[in-house]
Amino acid sequence: MTLSSVQLRAVNTVVEEGSYSAAAQRLGMTQPAISQAIRKLQNTFNVDLFEQRGRNLVPTDLCLELSLVTAQIRKLENEALLLLQRGESLEKGTLRVGLGSAMPGMALIGEFKRSFGKITVTAQLGSHSSIIDKVMERTVDVGILPDVPEDDRFFRQVCLEQQVVAIAPPAHPLARRGRVSLAELARFPLVFRSEGSSTQRVVDQALRRSGFEIVPELTLETRDGVCEAVANGLGIGFMWTHGTTRENGIARIPVEELDRTYEEVVFRRADATSKVVDAFFHSVAQTSLFGR
Repeated sequence: MTLSSVQLRAVNTVVEEGSYSAAAQRLGMTQPAISQAIRKLQNTFNVDLFEQRGRNLVPTDLCLELSLVTAQIRKLENEALLLLQRGESLEKGTLRVGLGSAMPGMALIGEFKRSFGKITVTAQLGSHSSIIDKVMERTVDVGILPDVPEDDRFFRQVCLEQQVVAIAPPAHPLARRGRVSLAELARFPLVFRSEGSSTQRVVDQALRRSGFEIVPELTLETRDGVCEAVANGLGIGFMWTHGTTRENGIARIPVEELDRTYEEVVFRRADATSKVVDAFFHSVAQTSLFGR
């Protein structure tokens, strides 16, 4: 009996992502390839690794124990990759970027690619907490997020400063206001982001400070989903000032209780770097975003 690295990687990624499709997307494989690798592993050793509960895949106790072991294997693979990257050339190579939202990360990646067109860039979108985890686990090389902890785990570089604002359809009565309060917003249906979103964390903190308990009209996983819901008149949402370049269908409205400015940060592990990562940080330092 043998184990393949593909099988072990598949198991660990399904545990982390919760589904075959999400694991396949993250690994750059097809969903049937992921399910086949796990099914073959289960049949070979006559074990159950996942249970189907509704739409969710839940790992068994045995699977959780196995994932702890396979995580160590992945850590060794990443350390080997870092060792090999020390001698890489900027004529080739790969940069893996984790994004909390498409902007401003796409603008920074665009500037980098204009200077280093031969470098392959892959980008993963995720929640604030998941991107920090991916940087720590070395599954991405750099992350781009607001409000990144200032501690010795990370090397950080600020790329811009922005606030959370409300967004409404241009024809909405509040859209013509230069500034609104949470009390005014609370009179209308609201669209929230799901748990783990940096935007929603800021909104929730402001609501708690103001003593509001609001049940949203909708709760959505992505910023794009919120923008579409707002543009189609389903409620007022929230986003970072520069969270999108989109202008049609939404109006940005400053909120009195959300006047704090947050730094959008490009960051990596303090102990992880390469020529490609260094080049990206240099490109960020040379890029002027939104009048910065």
